[in-house]
Amino acid sequence: MDIVVSGLSKSFGTNLVLDGFNAVFPEREITCLMGPSGCGKTTLLNILMGFIKPDSGSIQGVPALKSAVFQEDRLCETFNAVSNVKLVLNSKSDSGIIVEHLNQIGLKGSLDKPVNELSGGMRRRVAIVRAILAKSDILFLDEPFKGLDDDTKKDVMNYLLDNLKGRTVVMVTHNMDEVKSLNAGLIQMEGKSK
Repeated sequence: MDIVVSGLSKSFGTNLVLDGFNAVFPEREITCLMGPSGCGKTTLLNILMGFIKPDSGSIQGVPALKSAVFQEDRLCETFNAVSNVKLVLNSKSDSGIIVEHLNQIGLKGSLDKPVNELSGGMRRRVAIVRAILAKSDILFLDEPFKGLDDDTKKDVMNYLLDNLKGRTVVMVTHNMDEVKSLNAGLIQMEGKSK
């Protein structure tokens, strides 16, 4: 089922962030949100994930099982990469599968280190693997490739495409090359007129 957003509005105090926003996010496809800073992209993701409520409007079709990569990595700092991914899986999950996924995106040799000893780009990749391996029908990605060099970004995008397994993806980006590389749909969000 497509996600249909109709007349969505949200304010924080006197700051109107979303004003009658409408969009359709096709099921089993990647849709990217682009627009200037402050136009409501992250607010929209937070509403779709159920973290905040809109002031008005409706949303239909958001699957119950969600996973996400946030702007901040939200990892457990003293846990290693494998343990961070295991947090979202059932207790009987095979560590070998987790290691295989982490190795696919270039983390071999760093799996036993606490994530607070990893670079920002490595931490980002742990968060992406965690979101991919979590049981979900939809992925919310808020600038997931931020801080990755071009070669690593290409590898991680290929990893993502290879492991989506038909899930719907809603992704915030500022990079049109990412939209094209992922063969994604695009929703351009407008900034506020001054």
